[in-house]
Amino acid sequence: MKRYRNATQWGVYDVLVEADRVVEVQGIGEDPEASDIGQVLLDGVQHDTRIQRPAIRRGWLESPDRGRGRRGADEFCDVPWDEALELAATELKRVADKHGNTAIFAGSYGWASAGRFHHAQSQLHRFINLMGGCTRAMNSYSTAAAQVILPHVIAPWPQMELQQTTLENVVEHTQLFVAFGGLPRRNAQVAYGGVTEHRTALDLRRARQAGVAFVNISPVAADTDSELDPLWLAPVPGTDVALMLGLAYVLETRSLAATEFLHTHCVGYPRVRDYLLGSADGIPKTPRWAAAICGVSADDIAALALEMATQRTFLTAAWSLQRGDHGEQPYWMLVTLAAMLGQVGLPGGGVGFGYSAEAFVGTNYKRFNWATLPKGRNPTGFAIPVARIADMLLNPGTDVRYDGRAITYPDTKLIYWAGGNPFHHHQDLNRLVRAWQRPDTVIVNEPWWTPVAQYADIVFPATTSLERNDICASSHDPFAHYMHPALPPQHEARSDHEIFAGLAEHLGFAEAFTDNKDEQEWLRDMWQRSQQAAAQQGFQLPSFDVFQTQGIYRLPDEPRVQDWLADFRSNPEAFPLSTPSGKLELFSSTVAAFDYADCPGQATWLEPLEWRSSKRELYPLHLLSPQPRRRLHSQYDQSRFSQAGKIAGCEVLTMHPEAAVQRNLLAGDLVRVFNERGACLAGLALDDRQRVDTVVLPTGAWFKPCPETGLELNGNPNVLTRDKGTSALAQGPTAHTCLVQVEKYQ
Repeated sequence: MKRYRNATQWGVYDVLVEADRVVEVQGIGEDPEASDIGQVLLDGVQHDTRIQRPAIRRGWLESPDRGRGRRGADEFCDVPWDEALELAATELKRVADKHGNTAIFAGSYGWASAGRFHHAQSQLHRFINLMGGCTRAMNSYSTAAAQVILPHVIAPWPQMELQQTTLENVVEHTQLFVAFGGLPRRNAQVAYGGVTEHRTALDLRRARQAGVAFVNISPVAADTDSELDPLWLAPVPGTDVALMLGLAYVLETRSLAATEFLHTHCVGYPRVRDYLLGSADGIPKTPRWAAAICGVSADDIAALALEMATQRTFLTAAWSLQRGDHGEQPYWMLVTLAAMLGQVGLPGGGVGFGYSAEAFVGTNYKRFNWATLPKGRNPTGFAIPVARIADMLLNPGTDVRYDGRAITYPDTKLIYWAGGNPFHHHQDLNRLVRAWQRPDTVIVNEPWWTPVAQYADIVFPATTSLERNDICASSHDPFAHYMHPALPPQHEARSDHEIFAGLAEHLGFAEAFTDNKDEQEWLRDMWQRSQQAAAQQGFQLPSFDVFQTQGIYRLPDEPRVQDWLADFRSNPEAFPLSTPSGKLELFSSTVAAFDYADCPGQATWLEPLEWRSSKRELYPLHLLSPQPRRRLHSQYDQSRFSQAGKIAGCEVLTMHPEAAVQRNLLAGDLVRVFNERGACLAGLALDDRQRVDTVVLPTGAWFKPCPETGLELNGNPNVLTRDKGTSALAQGPTAHTCLVQVEKYQ
């Protein structure tokens, strides 16, 4: 039996292999609370869903119109590698020559591998840039609204992710930690680029032991661990802005707002005050007004405002809050509320986003940018918001508004996808299926027959991280790991690098793509470039050979002890923010000038789509679709570990017992979840610690519509969610604004 180190997006593991089979997966000693998601590797890699050899969809080969309407239902023909590469290269060249490179969409998502070199998205972008570029996707499904609004208000998103207040700071200084959207432990299992030490839950427990009081503001009590003994306030989903406005009203009218800070460090508060008091619209944003919208009592709102104003208070919002209709508003309003408290830049006070959203948020580690695969520049310079893919495919030539400008959708003729699953991430999957039929060709690199492979025309079987050499090293993790291959390439699989090198050879730029380096030479080159960066920062990395032999390296300690925005607080003129005014923009002249009805110039309560419509009677339940506990997104959903968390092979929908009684449902029942957009099956579980009008169905079940009825059979909630942008500002996804009905499946 041999032991191999393997790094994933949900942790680092020792994989035990015997006779070329994975027999055991163990967390490593450096990880204080290893995630059990690692067990998906036990059978998930060598699963019978592996794609064994290159495959071409029969209709694409044989039909005059390429049988586009049969995508997802057609059969595939196995072909030799050379033939598949030649067909794909010829098609790529045809589309680029005839329609231009913007007709190629290569916006693949980046969660496929924690490896620095064998990162599917990076390999794809290097290849496609060398052949003239493409249309690409910008922002992310996780944080699109936040990425666009926060630079207007407080700071660029990379700073928000990597420089926010540390949990160590919270342990030492915070008295009250108020978490809008909770602190879901399941999310903190993962981090893009990899995670070695799972510390989030541990540090939050340390904070509780140090006396920090927690408030969980979420429709679901389980969104914050009971170990933290949190006060639970359960607003109606999508009403956090109204609740925050009620809190702000109390601060303003009881003379608890930090007047001096609002004057010296902020712009626009007079407009905010007018809105709070109702001067602008005749509606004072009182706790009673807020209570009628959000369902939290006026007394509880007033009491929380007083607690926040009299203690060292830290405010945070989960990423889920901005994945709803008008998702920009709760983040803007949280910054406004923090500014009114006046504790921004103080130890243990202020505001942050995404604590528990990923494992690295709030960590106290040195930040170091490891070298990556050079990707070059996209010659087209063109991108669309990631959540608007179906819009782009369905509406070529249409303009979409985005952050003060217009983007014209191209006429997409070819999609190249490597390292992601749009039939998990995207909303309204039935609409995406219709849109996906329009391009001439879809090419996919994929290890398994996932939905994105099933909806492709040309499928290249790709290796997994267990089948190649690589380096895991992330800017937010203090460790680097060398990954030796634990298994030989399965069947006829090739790495993404080998696949693109083969295509580049057919297209005449193989030397430019490979730079005349093999896998080992690329890894050595990346490590040597990292050595140069380390030397500039005053420390020394070991040689590549030593690192490869030892298999692990830890950066020197350099704890981030300063409070985020402390310099700005001490002297806003000398240390301005990167906003247009250099201050916190509670009112943004820039955003106001865009003149977007769905995103005004300050944080505003805007009623979500469907929220009070007549459809509420037909679909009375709010659907929340969080990350699953037993996998990352849809990865390894075929594994025994993921399947063990299901009921009758379906993802589990959690409902309040009272709502179940109203529908004559029992725990363990198979239910049909539906609205006007679609329907899916789910197994039923009950929980009395969530709102009666709210149901929870995690994302990531492999999309499997019934060919006859369209009923999705595995429990994928994105057949129910609406494919609408958060606003004209960010055009982010709005998955958490979704109404459904549930009935027993007959």
